[in-house]
Amino acid sequence: MSSAPIGILGGTFDPIHYGHLAIAEEVRVALRLDRILIIPAGEQPLKIGKSVASPAHRLAMAQLACADNPFFEVSSIEIDRPGPSYTHVTLQLLYNQGLDNLYLILGADALADLPRWRETPRILTLARIVVVSRPGAAIDLPALSQMFPALPERLILIEGPRLDISSTDLRRRVAQGRPIRYQTPDAVVAYIEAHGLYR
Repeated sequence: MSSAPIGILGGTFDPIHYGHLAIAEEVRVALRLDRILIIPAGEQPLKIGKSVASPAHRLAMAQLACADNPFFEVSSIEIDRPGPSYTHVTLQLLYNQGLDNLYLILGADALADLPRWRETPRILTLARIVVVSRPGAAIDLPALSQMFPALPERLILIEGPRLDISSTDLRRRVAQGRPIRYQTPDAVVAYIEAHGLYR
């Protein structure tokens, strides 16, 4: 008997924004998932030294952003453990907790990075991969399928909402004194201001 289907959306979330939230909700509804686990990375292996806000700030912003959606749950599982946040380790820990019906949500750009991830075949046994297409991102599925033969039957493609918002752009806007309201929840805007982040 497998557990209820759960979506996993990981990322730096520096800061979290409506693009992340809209993708999570799109996947939840399309696949009738029980809930979505939003997992801020402690330290992303492919972005070491690149996150600007501390893990504690990024976790707090994610919690504020998800507070009004009863189907979203923010997990500190990657922030709580030291060292780089490897996806296969996180999925294994969740599996060990009895969560064996996992859907890992990725953007098309993250899917293209799959060859650089650790233990990709293990990831494919622990979770189905849900790819949400983004504007202008092409997927070379034949090449990826050659590297990872299990990928095609574990892959679900979903047309996502076309919100062209990026955390990099939000940080730049804050640094320039420009508004970020309506691109991320008001509670996140207030938190960034209160803590002087990204200035």
